[in-house]
Amino acid sequence: MRVSIDPDPEAMGARAARLAAEGLRRALAARGRATLVLATAPSQATLHAALARSGPDWPSIEIFHLDEYIGLGAGHPASFAGLLQRGFLPRLPAPPKAFHAVDGQADPGAECRRLAALLATRPVDVACIGIGENGHVAFNDPPADFRTAEAYIPVSLDLACRRQQTGEGWFPTVEDVPPRALSMTVRQILSAARVVCAVPDARKARAVRDAVEGPLGPDCPASALRAHPDCHLCLDAAAAGMLSPLFSMHLA
Repeated sequence: MRVSIDPDPEAMGARAARLAAEGLRRALAARGRATLVLATAPSQATLHAALARSGPDWPSIEIFHLDEYIGLGAGHPASFAGLLQRGFLPRLPAPPKAFHAVDGQADPGAECRRLAALLATRPVDVACIGIGENGHVAFNDPPADFRTAEAYIPVSLDLACRRQQTGEGWFPTVEDVPPRALSMTVRQILSAARVVCAVPDARKARAVRDAVEGPLGPDCPASALRAHPDCHLCLDAAAAGMLSPLFSMHLA
């Protein structure tokens, strides 16, 4: 894992976008096509904006996204598929080759199988992800399943995760947050040739510290990123605020 610390979310997002675009261009040069996985959250806004401007050959790139609430359609304000369709795709200078949305209203088992079949013939070149306040990646809350070889699985959202969704303004109360979701698995995320993890904000600082300096294991799902050979953890100063002084000094 390579860790970088920038002074603010805009600089962090620009750095993360450069790393993602570099990975996509590498795949395009090698095969003429590329596959990108995107997270959808406020933490990813600056990365999305910079990546949309970065100029990869979007008509040669297929896009998947990480997760979706079970029971929500793309028209719901909190739907991740809908947020990408309304907020990211229109910013691109040309449409991508395909956008493979996770359908939260489909039968969960059938939808997981459909997405797995697509990914079986499309190795992921770049996965752009974040880290949740409880250390989750995608919707793999602790203790996460590090062993499953499935590409997507149905998961139950823990209370900390549901509180985060409420705190970010997506739902009026914790009770309104859907209790279950479809999530890309930890092993599927780690199968990407390059992982770019963008994490701003002081509320993520504890999870960042645990991911970088704590034990590697399912109690902090993001710690699995340390095992990836080309993972870039991009932080702003606030998110890096709980890293040990020696570690922060080493990164400066």
